[in-house]
Amino acid sequence: MKIYTYPSEAASRQLAAIAGRGVAFDETVFDNVKTILKDVATRGDAALVAYANQYDAPDLTVDDLEVTPAEFEAAEASVDAAFMASMNRAAEQIEAFHRKQLRKSWITMDRPGTLLGQLFNPVETAGIYVPGGTGGDTPLVSTVLMNAIPARTAGVDRTVMVTPPRRDGSVHPAMLAAARRVGVDAVFKVGSAWAVGALAYGTGHIPRCDVIVGPGNIYVTIAKKIVSGTVGIDMIAGPSEVLVIADDSADPEFAAADLLSQAEHDPLSSAVLVTPSPALAEAVSAAVARQLEALPRKAIALEALDAFGATFVVTDLAAGFDLANRIAPEHLELLIDAPFEHLGKIRNAGAVFVGPYTPEPVGDYVAGPNHVLPTAGTARFSSALSVDNFIKKTSVISYGEDAFRAEAPDVIRLAETEGLGAHARSVRVRLDKSAPKADPAA
Repeated sequence: MKIYTYPSEAASRQLAAIAGRGVAFDETVFDNVKTILKDVATRGDAALVAYANQYDAPDLTVDDLEVTPAEFEAAEASVDAAFMASMNRAAEQIEAFHRKQLRKSWITMDRPGTLLGQLFNPVETAGIYVPGGTGGDTPLVSTVLMNAIPARTAGVDRTVMVTPPRRDGSVHPAMLAAARRVGVDAVFKVGSAWAVGALAYGTGHIPRCDVIVGPGNIYVTIAKKIVSGTVGIDMIAGPSEVLVIADDSADPEFAAADLLSQAEHDPLSSAVLVTPSPALAEAVSAAVARQLEALPRKAIALEALDAFGATFVVTDLAAGFDLANRIAPEHLELLIDAPFEHLGKIRNAGAVFVGPYTPEPVGDYVAGPNHVLPTAGTARFSSALSVDNFIKKTSVISYGEDAFRAEAPDVIRLAETEGLGAHARSVRVRLDKSAPKADPAA
């Protein structure tokens, strides 16, 4: 990893490269996705099967689109007990964390004659996109858990999962076991942009959904961007990233391993070390080089580190936190002395991992908080996937006559200021109807 002094012109150039990676969409790909979505909206299941036959499973038919009860049972029978135990621990801890996010509908009558409140209701149907992994043989079980559990916890009536089939038309057993464990109602063997289109518009087999969540490749990401507004989506996710703030108390081997844990994801992944210690910067750089040699995904990690990896040597920890807030990383690790004393300095981060025994992968799998996090600096204004992504908030407003009469002049004045006469009249007509009648004996 290259070491930069921050601030400097060279550091600024590398920061710009990191911030700009994977943000722009190729117009040709964008147009292709629009064509695919239109095709799915028009032809429904026939389009899904055609795309699946072309790109995933050549023999898949319409009747094969939905995973059958027999396939679920076979999958559960084929996975080993150790895997199920680990998955159950992860699911239980993710469920426990997300239950704390639930909120109750509320009513207040603080102002005389008024009743105000909010109703919290889940959406009816949620669509969950789960990538197939490399050739369908590296099942992204954690993605199933992290996306389906918040939906179920929110009280969504129906959760529908889509995932690309393997070449033989099957879905990896671990994926199906995970879907069954977290109460997914139906799993369909479709992937890429056409799967997003199916969830957004509905087809003969796949129901139209109210919200679509889950990560994917550039086709999935663009498809979600296009259908956003027709349905709710979680976020437009970019490549994975980690920023480690470390001081002389940090173990260089720990820091190097954590940087590589993100670099191995994708050539566009970013791994950044921020430290006030030049000696630690050199030690971590050497540790990264050593650990790379034993990494199965060495080529991917090396490409990511060369393009979007960096070590920034800052004047002090305060400057380090300022830089971290500027970058607004998806994952922020604190490998520093007394880390909890510095939490208040963090404004922008998807998730914070505190202390030497909290590497980012703990959050990916078992800790409980969601691992679907804002990337590419969007932690400045957005948050992790949560129960709230599946909840609608409806305002409740009720005025008695006296409260209405007391505030009506303000409504009229504001409406007329905005040039909305009918708004003002809808208030005046009630004032006229409720005006006190003159006493004829007076």
